[in-house]
Amino acid sequence: MVTAYVTAPPEAADDLARTLVEERLAACVNSVDCSSVYRWEGEVSDDEEVILLAKTTDERYEELKSRVVELHPYDVPCVERFEETDVLEAFAGWRDGAVEG
Repeated sequence: MVTAYVTAPPEAADDLARTLVEERLAACVNSVDCSSVYRWEGEVSDDEEVILLAKTTDERYEELKSRVVELHPYDVPCVERFEETDVLEAFAGWRDGAVEG
């Protein structure tokens, strides 16, 4: 089981989340508003962003990551993989079915 952690600007987050689910790359994507402070091109910046937590499978993760990079408006999007070692069995079964379809 894998959760992809992605940050995106608010104006792109909903479309990105919906596309991942519609294309069966993610079973579900949770969206959480956040403020981010980061260094970019030598300057410290702060922006409002949305954290996307995309629930997927090990088999679909690379395709999900590629699709995020393709659709994302940032030159260097944040895409991180969280390995899951303890997942409710019923949830894991649902996720597998929703992604693999």
